[in-house]
Amino acid sequence: MITIAGAGLAGLASAYELLQRGAEVTLFEQGAGPGAASVARFAGGMLAPYCERESAEEEVITLGSRAFEWWAKITPVHRRGTLVVAPRRDRAELTRFARRTRGHQLLEGGEIAELEPALSGRFASGLFFEDEAHLDPRRALCDLSTAVENLGGEIRYDTPAPTRVDLDCTGMAAALPKLRPVRGEMVILHCPEVEISRTLRLLHPRIPLYLVPRDDQHFMIGATMVESNSSRPASLRSVTELLSAAFALHPAFGEASVVELGAGLRPAFADNLPRLFERDGVLHLNGLYRHGFLLAPAMAQRAAARLMPQTAQTPAMERTG
Repeated sequence: MITIAGAGLAGLASAYELLQRGAEVTLFEQGAGPGAASVARFAGGMLAPYCERESAEEEVITLGSRAFEWWAKITPVHRRGTLVVAPRRDRAELTRFARRTRGHQLLEGGEIAELEPALSGRFASGLFFEDEAHLDPRRALCDLSTAVENLGGEIRYDTPAPTRVDLDCTGMAAALPKLRPVRGEMVILHCPEVEISRTLRLLHPRIPLYLVPRDDQHFMIGATMVESNSSRPASLRSVTELLSAAFALHPAFGEASVVELGAGLRPAFADNLPRLFERDGVLHLNGLYRHGFLLAPAMAQRAAARLMPQTAQTPAMERTG
């Protein structure tokens, strides 16, 4: 029997991999149900390895490119690419982004309109990353929970983990050295007047923002990085920035309904890359803040290989604590 503390993204992905290898797995989760207490519910759900290369290591592309097929076995994955745009005054940001990434093609205004008619006439140029995708994080967590249980895994909700477990995936609750909180803020809008089918990134010199479509004309808007350790609700300033970004993408968002505001502290190490390491005899998988849904499959495979060394070797990044 392998025991896991935490049934968030890292814990569930690891359990899924272990069960695929024939292990018996029990997860202990403080939350009341699938994803209820996981900060991953505030994520954008972008599977965007090529965009992430703008500020991450090459390994993120190598490992993240395997996430599409992994998630597609569990939950709907929308492979429609990522469109990166910038206001005319911030054209230099688009040029900088293009230099630091690959896997994109430069689009002019008319080509942007063909790709997303709702943006017709709004941007002079953009970058299209065709081989990227997105998923709905909340549905993905629920579907992954179901997949774990269907494979025979046991998830004990509303249950603290025992003092000793085999794998700790408790995020900030793990209180690991060098682990820091990065605040994530998001807003969900309902806007029947706008049709957008893929992830949009709006570049801004201070805080780049993104919009990810959800079902039934809902859209999630978030900031890629807000450095803060405050757990208070979303601030007026940040909400204003998020809503202003939506309006900059399309004025019809000015009439959208605000369905939800959310904020959560996500675990990260200094390099914003996840780590798998042993501490005091317990294996830890943590730091999935920036590349959570993208790198969770590879990191879970590595965790399973460490806990069941007789299984085939699987590639993943590993850092010391």
